[in-house]
Amino acid sequence: MSFEFGTEVYHQAFPDHGDRPNPAGIRGYISYGIPFPEACAKHVDDTFHATRVYIIASRTLAETTSALELLKGALESKVVGVRVGMTSHTLWSECVDVTNECRKLGVDLIVTLGGGSLTDAAKLIALALANDIRTSDDLNKLPALGKPQAEPNTPEVPIICIPTTLSGGEYTNYSGATEDATRRKYQFGPPLRGPALVILDPKLTITMPDKYWLSTGVRAVDHCVESLCALAYTEQSDADAKTGLKDLVSGLLRCKADNTDLDARLLCQLGVVLAIGSVVKQVRPALGASHAIGHMLGPLGVGHGETSCIILPAVCKFNAAKGANVDRQTIVLRTLWELPEVRSLGLHKDTADLGDVLDALFRALGMPRTLKAVGVEGARVERLAENTLHDTFAGTNPYPLKTKEDVMEILELVRG
Repeated sequence: MSFEFGTEVYHQAFPDHGDRPNPAGIRGYISYGIPFPEACAKHVDDTFHATRVYIIASRTLAETTSALELLKGALESKVVGVRVGMTSHTLWSECVDVTNECRKLGVDLIVTLGGGSLTDAAKLIALALANDIRTSDDLNKLPALGKPQAEPNTPEVPIICIPTTLSGGEYTNYSGATEDATRRKYQFGPPLRGPALVILDPKLTITMPDKYWLSTGVRAVDHCVESLCALAYTEQSDADAKTGLKDLVSGLLRCKADNTDLDARLLCQLGVVLAIGSVVKQVRPALGASHAIGHMLGPLGVGHGETSCIILPAVCKFNAAKGANVDRQTIVLRTLWELPEVRSLGLHKDTADLGDVLDALFRALGMPRTLKAVGVEGARVERLAENTLHDTFAGTNPYPLKTKEDVMEILELVRG
C-alpha cells in the first residue's frame, strides 16, 4: 500500500517508562500522517499554546527547498526568530549564540527542521536557557558524561523536532556537542530533556541527499546492533532491537533501490523509534565501541552516520576475536539472516560472521568503509584513539577499551 497523508497518528514515543526520574528516552510524543507544517501549527497552538517560536533550520533545506517557508507560513506571526544552519556535531559557540538570541527574544518554544546536529543543539540550548548560560565557558557548569556533575535547573522551553535524517537523537535526553578549542565531543545529560514532540513526514525526507539519509539509517542500525551485542540487556530491549533492525535494513535497501518509496521511508523512521527504545530499555545504557569511537570520529569531519558505516563491522570483529560476546553476536546474525534482502547479498551463511554481513550491507548501500575514504589518516588516527578513551561507551563495550592500543586494534582494521 502506498503512503498517503490522511489522519494524524499521535502517541507517546516510549509509553513504558514507568516512574523512572531520568529516563534516557524522551517522555514526549510522535506525530505522523499529516504534512509537517499542518502538524507543527496544530501542536504549537493546541498542545504547547506557544506564541514566540524560534526555528533552527537546515541550511540545505532552507536554500534548496520550500520547507522552511512552508513552516514559517503555517506558524505565521508566532515565529520570532530563525537560525539557518548549524555546524555538524554541534559547536558550543554556536549553541551559546542561539541561546543568547532566544533569551533576548523571549522564546517559549524551539522547532528544529533538519538533521541530528540541530536536534542536539536545541536540547543543549533549552538547558542553557534554564541555567543562564551566556558564554562557552559557562557550558562547563552543565552535567556531561566524563565531567564533574553539577545541579542545574531543568529546561522549561519545549522542543518540537521535524527530523530529516535517521540518527535518532530526537528520542533521547542526551545531547552531543563539540568544544570548539579541543574538537572533543561531550555528551550532556539529565536534567537535559529531549523533544516534547517529534513530527515524522516521509515526504519531507526526500529532500535529503541519499548519502545522508542512508548513512544516518546505518547509525540507527548501529543502535540496534550494539544494543543486541551488549552484555546488559532485557527481554524488551532485545525485542525492540530485533524488530527495529529488520525494519531498518529492509527499509534502507528499499530506499537505496527507489528513493521515492515513502512506505520504506516511514518504515525507517519508525524503525528508529524501536532502535532507540532498545537502548533506553537496557539494564543500563551499555552501548559499545562503535558509539565511543563514532562520538570522537565525528568532530574530525565525518558525518554522524558514516562513523557507524566505517567502525561497526570492525568493532564486531574485535569483540568476537576477544571472545567477549559471541553468543550475543549470534543473535544479531540470526535476525539478519531472516531477511531475504540479506540472504541476497552474496554471502555464505556458514562462513560469514557478523562483521562480514554488516560490511556487505553497508557496501550495498554505497557507504564508505575506511578511515582513509573519509580523510582521517596519520596522526589524526592516533588522536582519535586517544579521544575515544574519554567516552563512557569505551568502558561499556563488551570487551572494555582501557588503553589506546585497544582502540588502535579496531582502527587498524579500517585504516584503509
